[in-house]
Amino acid sequence: MKFSELNLNDQVLDALDAMRFEECTPIQEKSIPVILEGRDLIAVAQTGTGKTAAYMLPILNKLSEGGYPEDAINCIIMAPTRELAQQIDQQMQGFSYFLPVSGVAVYGGNDGILFEQQKKGLTLGADVVIATPGRLIAHLSLGYVDLSRVSFFVLDEADRMLDMGFYDDIMQIVKCLPKERQTVMFSATMPAKIQQLAQNILHDPAEVKLAVSKPADKIVQAAYVCHEQQKLGIIRSLFAEQVPERVIIFASSKLKVKEVARALQRMKLNVGEMHSDLEQAEREDVMYRFKAGQVNILVATDIVARGIDIDDIRLVINYDVPHDNEDYVHRIGRTARANNDGVALTFVSDMEQGKFAGIERFLGKEIYKIPLPAELGEAPEYRPKAAGKGGGKGRGKGHGGGRKPRRTPRG
Repeated sequence: MKFSELNLNDQVLDALDAMRFEECTPIQEKSIPVILEGRDLIAVAQTGTGKTAAYMLPILNKLSEGGYPEDAINCIIMAPTRELAQQIDQQMQGFSYFLPVSGVAVYGGNDGILFEQQKKGLTLGADVVIATPGRLIAHLSLGYVDLSRVSFFVLDEADRMLDMGFYDDIMQIVKCLPKERQTVMFSATMPAKIQQLAQNILHDPAEVKLAVSKPADKIVQAAYVCHEQQKLGIIRSLFAEQVPERVIIFASSKLKVKEVARALQRMKLNVGEMHSDLEQAEREDVMYRFKAGQVNILVATDIVARGIDIDDIRLVINYDVPHDNEDYVHRIGRTARANNDGVALTFVSDMEQGKFAGIERFLGKEIYKIPLPAELGEAPEYRPKAAGKGGGKGRGKGHGGGRKPRRTPRG
């Protein structure tokens, strides 16, 4: 579908035309009419599907048509990280080029001048405020921010915000908002905690859910079937001769991340860790050192799976099998970007075989199982149906694996 077929006004269409955007992505086609209609919405879509435009365009369209107070904050867009807030702000500048709509991005940093600029935008009443939870609460606590006339409230990457521990911050902000408002939530996954949040802050929402895309074909996927205590030995074997630059190792919890990072440091590997216990400034420092090549290996929870934007990651290791198909796709999607090749390895312990078999069914193919290095001893047999009872014993066997248009706005 073309944007011109939606009920968007000429100023919005002019901005899209100037940016050479013509065709909608599926999430835009399904979401824009719902938001224009004024309904609350919960949308489940992966990063890279154009979700920013899916909520930004209809909200800018409504704001540009008038009827909203000029001296008030009319829209709040919440984002989990400074980087995402900056990306959204850049997109808004393009989409609103021909519109009488003002905006300000509010996120953390050590620059006092930046804080004062944010304060000025908030007190004058920017139409759209794009904010991270912690920094918006910092401004709120100083008493000069009025959210009582907000008409639109957007949560972008809601699942990631909850993973990072922002639930209480979000609810504190919601208490400052009027009950009569339009609320929109975008999330890459739909776990129980997201459903609970939706029940708390949305009113009779429409739901849009896009099927999760399969991983890119150029990602080489393989797995090691092993006992839990053999996982560190596999890493030691993999990196015995050479450590590739920019490796991400995903673990299931922040406790596991800390344990794995300490173990790899004892192996004299150059390791950084990323999890929700770190302050924003600490996360930014770790990410900077990883991007700069000062850290070779990043051990992380899933908060990084959708937040890292580095094109030359060659190896992703799932130290634990991801909880669901979406997490698997997001994790391994960090590699093989920008026409590079990439490898994704998953360590599958006895108790994780059932989960991994579910991922294989989703992919529609069996992932090749690499035999364990001989020095690590025997591996459990890959028997997913019995895995819930501890899996079978015996030597693991290798199993064969499966063998210029117009642009659309991405968000």
